[in-house]
Amino acid sequence: MIFWFSGTGNSLYIAKSIAQQNDLKLVSISSVVNSGAEFFEYDLEDGETIGFVFPVYAWAPPKMVLDFISKLRLKNYNDNYTFCVATCGGNVGNTVKVMEESLNTANIKLSAGFSVIMPNNYIVMGNVDSKEKEEKKLAEAEDTTGKISEIVSRKKSGMYNVVKGPLPGLFTGVISPMFNKYAIKTDSFFATDKCNGCGICEKVCTCKSIKVDKRPKWGKECNQCLACIHFCPTKAIQFGKGTEKKGRYTNPNISISEMSE
Repeated sequence: MIFWFSGTGNSLYIAKSIAQQNDLKLVSISSVVNSGAEFFEYDLEDGETIGFVFPVYAWAPPKMVLDFISKLRLKNYNDNYTFCVATCGGNVGNTVKVMEESLNTANIKLSAGFSVIMPNNYIVMGNVDSKEKEEKKLAEAEDTTGKISEIVSRKKSGMYNVVKGPLPGLFTGVISPMFNKYAIKTDSFFATDKCNGCGICEKVCTCKSIKVDKRPKWGKECNQCLACIHFCPTKAIQFGKGTEKKGRYTNPNISISEMSE
């Protein structure tokens, strides 16, 4: 069973690839969290593999992923092989360490952790990659994911193939809390006159905060996944003054319907 969270499709693509090669079920973290259930309970089969696949937000797992784990209840858990994959634009800091600590509080032991470099999508800071760089990253990610799938299939423990980058303690320990406190907001989102009211932003919003009535309106909840910006077919949705002239990116192997399940 693989629990996944994804904004623009990168992490879902990785989760799908590993699930298909290892005959594992896929569970959307955002869909489960948005259900409003008090706890999230799952019955495990004997020896069932458990996975968590998610993007890195400010050098840490998304807050929704950590909130999900805090309410996760796995029945018949018996030190089942558990892995995590963090997708990122370059490096992950101490993301896997944070994940391991979070799982420990839920009495789940992390067996292996990985990072996979994928095309950039956080255009609030920076921009998307060039098409050439995007294609290179996707090709390399394909190879990396295949290797991860092989490790998972063999249930190899103690495997930590992670690109931490410089100063992981600083980036994860200082910048991540600041990101969650100050950056996760909706008041800077807006739609220009290019908006055609199609409702795609509402469908792909990972916290179901967007409601479309001719034009989208944002509630208070936000994951800063930027799915609304990147999936908008007319490039109408913006965040402040800095995104209008920047590119857009969604994983070419993932459809809107898959993201909105």
